[in-house]
Amino acid sequence: MQDTHQTPRLPEGHPVWIYLQEKKLIESLLQEIKYVKPKNDLLQFINIFNQLFTIEKRFARKENQLFPFLEKKGWLGPSQGMWSFHDTLREQFRLIQHYLKMDNLEKIEVNTPFLINGINRLMSVEEDVLFPNALDILTESDWIEMRRGEEEIGWMLAETPPSFPKMEYVHPSEDFKVREIPFALENTSHYDEGYMTVEQVNLLFRTMPLDLTYVDENDKVIFYNRGEERVFPRSAGIIGREVKFCHPPKSVGTVLKILEEFRKGTQNESSFWINHKERLIYIRYFAVRDANKNYKGVIEMSQDITDIKKIEGEKRLLDWK
Repeated sequence: MQDTHQTPRLPEGHPVWIYLQEKKLIESLLQEIKYVKPKNDLLQFINIFNQLFTIEKRFARKENQLFPFLEKKGWLGPSQGMWSFHDTLREQFRLIQHYLKMDNLEKIEVNTPFLINGINRLMSVEEDVLFPNALDILTESDWIEMRRGEEEIGWMLAETPPSFPKMEYVHPSEDFKVREIPFALENTSHYDEGYMTVEQVNLLFRTMPLDLTYVDENDKVIFYNRGEERVFPRSAGIIGREVKFCHPPKSVGTVLKILEEFRKGTQNESSFWINHKERLIYIRYFAVRDANKNYKGVIEMSQDITDIKKIEGEKRLLDWK
């Protein structure tokens, strides 16, 4: 891929335009935090640090939206390399958060420059390589589709960015555009026991207090549910994506091992539990097989069990007030 500083003028609301607006905010925050001494003004440091930590939304958009589109065009470098860069910065954020909890101001002051330098290096690679090449590779329809998926993840900016493309009002009486219907018209199906409409199935998945992701027998993500509160960020960009690109590089080996054993039929379930944002998360993988035991993919289920783990005794009465 080329290394270039040339970025064309972009319309407001374009995904790269948004990244560049965030870059201005990040640079401002880095400049501020650089000169704040935690020993002199800890509250100001914490305020700037927390604003800077919203860079996680930027990482999530790149990993779940931009990278999948680039993968489809054959450019795998960002998924394999830049994601690792994100994880390194995440570790630096967590380290400083740990020292904030421990009130270790000296360690905070020592480690903050590493975070600043790392973010600056990342933005340099974005502006010099990632964004110019992405603009060359992807089509306008790719960017429009990507922008729709970004809505679900969010941005670092205080206000929602302008729509892209810019929406012009058309009176219903003058709207003659023929639109493709993205769903089947037959909306009722018979399941193992009982019947449900497509709407009811969607409501069921949306209401369940679980993150569900279905990976088919070809290792492609074909479904995830949209609950009100997700454990891990997801967006429409992962549909059709190889599952190995949907996990941080450091955990890809484990995921591939699970898929291999499920496909061979030697295992049917695998479980993990991790601490994530001070919550206990239970992650389970289940092999999916048809009536003839043929491998049909994997269901990944993630659930916040922090409060469930605290349950003791019994509760038999309704205590609504």
